[in-house]
Amino acid sequence: MADYIWLIPVFPAIGFLINGLLGIKFPKTLTAWVACLSVFCSFVVSAIIFKQFLDLPAEARVFEMTAFDWIVSGDFSTQIAFRIDALSIIMCLIVSGVGSLIHVYSVGYMHGEAGFRRFFTYLNLFVFMMLILVTADNLLLMFVGWEGVGLCSYLLIGYYYEKDSAANAGKKAFIVNRIGDLGFLLGVFLLVTTLASNGVWTLKYSELQANAHLLTPALAMAITLLFFLGATGKSAQIPLYVWLPDAMEGPTPVSSLIHAATMVTAGVYMIARLNFFYTMAPTTLLVITIIGLLTAFFAATIGCAQYDIKRVLAYSTVSQLGYMFVGVGAGAYAAGIFHLMTHAFFKGLLFLGAGSVMHAMSGELDMRKMGGLRKKIPITYWTCFIACLAIAGVPGLSGFFSKDEILWMTYSRNGANIWFWLFGAATAGLTAFYMFRMFFNTFHGTCRASEEVKHHIHESPKVMTIPLMVLAVLSLVGGYVGVPHLLGGSNYIEKWLEPVFGHAPAPAAQSMHAFDLSVIGNAFASSGASGTVHETSAELYLMIAAIVIGLSGIFIAWLFYVKNPELPKKFVKKFDGLFNLVHNKYFVDEIYGFIFVNNLFRLGNLCKNFFDEKIIDGIINGTASLVAGMGGLLRRLQNGLVQGYAFAMILGAIFVLYFMIRMIP
Repeated sequence: MADYIWLIPVFPAIGFLINGLLGIKFPKTLTAWVACLSVFCSFVVSAIIFKQFLDLPAEARVFEMTAFDWIVSGDFSTQIAFRIDALSIIMCLIVSGVGSLIHVYSVGYMHGEAGFRRFFTYLNLFVFMMLILVTADNLLLMFVGWEGVGLCSYLLIGYYYEKDSAANAGKKAFIVNRIGDLGFLLGVFLLVTTLASNGVWTLKYSELQANAHLLTPALAMAITLLFFLGATGKSAQIPLYVWLPDAMEGPTPVSSLIHAATMVTAGVYMIARLNFFYTMAPTTLLVITIIGLLTAFFAATIGCAQYDIKRVLAYSTVSQLGYMFVGVGAGAYAAGIFHLMTHAFFKGLLFLGAGSVMHAMSGELDMRKMGGLRKKIPITYWTCFIACLAIAGVPGLSGFFSKDEILWMTYSRNGANIWFWLFGAATAGLTAFYMFRMFFNTFHGTCRASEEVKHHIHESPKVMTIPLMVLAVLSLVGGYVGVPHLLGGSNYIEKWLEPVFGHAPAPAAQSMHAFDLSVIGNAFASSGASGTVHETSAELYLMIAAIVIGLSGIFIAWLFYVKNPELPKKFVKKFDGLFNLVHNKYFVDEIYGFIFVNNLFRLGNLCKNFFDEKIIDGIINGTASLVAGMGGLLRRLQNGLVQGYAFAMILGAIFVLYFMIRMIP
């Protein structure tokens, strides 16, 4: 299959071209088949390559294929070329696998839409661009996919373009991402300039890794920080996260595709792919860890005070992406990718489950108008219950293994910094609380919908519920590829990714300013129990503490929204100022609008009214007026009177004769 890896991105491109160029003549059924099969074929090719990788030794699990030379300029050249290794094959399986399920789900969800063909055309293009991003073997081709998913997000978020809110959300996503992309481009320029000064003209990953030693620590830090700026845009981290909540204006399957398996994970993948640069820049890794922790906690608090079911999930996505950045920021790249994978399962399921609830509730999004849906839509109920357990980190489900791995790596690889761990664990508790707040408000209690809506509540069709069930199974078992050694597992995903990331460095010494868990570990060991190594016992106690915090979040949500539904009202009444602050997202959008948007509008108006109209238009219009005036003067010489022409000829002859006489010595 090494010669056919190009088929992985090409199949969705074929679906895009068929539906885009010919689909206007197709019935909806044929359009759906073309779109779904094209992505599923990519999944099949990815699965075949994955199977071949399993039969190969670890060092041989790299397939590369060059299609043709793309840019050749002097010593610099780059190709349209593809690379499949242990990292990119996981991404291909996630993008094409979860993408296939979302495509199938969309057939039922979008069946009544007038723009059915347009939707699936955009969806295929989106998957194609994401697969280009993850299969590219050089930075320049990755950037094509990077920009491509940005364009497709604009098209899909603004799918209902007749609504001002959707059109504005699409523009917001596009513009905010351009800010991050500027950082990405500057990083590429600085990298090319630095390597070129040493006679290296390449952007191919393998050659970049081989020549990474040419970068000084300062240059490595500058380049990686610029790339990270790009990642904050694509993966919605502080300060460029503001576009993602508004992206809920798109159809729900779009939210699932963008927020679960594709675009928002691009920044995490990029950092993991360029791990050899980031490992050289420990300051950048620390910045990534801090930004990830702040984003995760900040977004989790906002999620606790939202009533729109999709916005709760949007802020949950921002928070979970923060977790992924915490993982890669700790140098635990495999842990970050592991959580990326499990998140694709349970977050994709949660968004599709929200779409199923909307389908049952005639498009309703406000959780205050839901409730009591448990028995009316049982498949949606149970699948969403599994997804909520997984994202809350309940032991045994996929989210538990990946989240615990990140928490432990954050602690152990940052000098046993208990504050980093506490921030992450507190975020996990908030996540459990707001996810089960959403779950209990939606499915438990009494139905608060209008009588007309109640009359139409029904379970979604099988084309929508089957993808829910598949993702529920993956949310249950997907984490068992990363069972930690502490629990008797082998952490297969870490071993799988080892050829890409190398051997994990040893955890930092456990010297803590607050307290040292090794004291507890030694006490545990002296009591004769198992786990005599204090490092192992520290991991065990931190794991137990994280479980308790997560379960406490679930219990508080049950107490507030099932046991005593009056408690939230009392809390909001008592702390109305704090609640309004969090409910209004800390007024970050308003602050950005006041500082940046309004001032940019003023600058734009200044450029338009002064520079454009008075200077540029003034120069152009003034030149035109000058030429017109001169033409008016010259026009009088061509008045059509023969006598005037004869007089001018005689007068000219006299002047010529005069000058000739003066020139005779």
